[in-house]
Amino acid sequence: MNDHPAVKTVIQGEVAISGDASVIFATLLGSCVSVCMFDPIARVGGINHFLLPDGGDNHSGTAMRFGVNSMEMLVNGLLKAGGQRNRLVCKVFGGAAVVPSLGRIGQENIKFVTQYLTDEGIRCVSQSLGGRLARRIHFWPTTGRAQQNLVQDVHGIGKQEVAYSRREAEAERKWAKEASSEVELF
Repeated sequence: MNDHPAVKTVIQGEVAISGDASVIFATLLGSCVSVCMFDPIARVGGINHFLLPDGGDNHSGTAMRFGVNSMEMLVNGLLKAGGQRNRLVCKVFGGAAVVPSLGRIGQENIKFVTQYLTDEGIRCVSQSLGGRLARRIHFWPTTGRAQQNLVQDVHGIGKQEVAYSRREAEAERKWAKEASSEVELF
């Protein structure tokens, strides 16, 4: 076993799973949500970082930036790594209103994740959701330990979220334009 922990950063749209006691996952959240899920008996855990609840009518139905896909990938990854569904527990973070101009994205993420966990019967043992401050999260996947630090300087996070929102809108316009001009031959 390595004496020095390996900190692995999980960015928007990613899911990470580990059963290695020397691994610590880290992420930074604004309106996004991360679920830190683990099986305390198998000592395996994982984290996701999603930006939006679902893709709606979006063409990218499998994109990991959507909670609906990210949660399925997290649960399935833990099961493949030796976890058992009936033992999975989680801690949930994020959903802040860091940038008021982005609307209710954080609240929609919170609504989605709480409903998902209820529907799937996955026990949430701790949560820190909403508010106006960003969060820096560290998660030890084999023990389930999670640490949150509130980020007072939200300017950088806010700029990232506004930039992401603009990129998403532009990608959606581009996809709609391409879809309307596509011809399918049989």
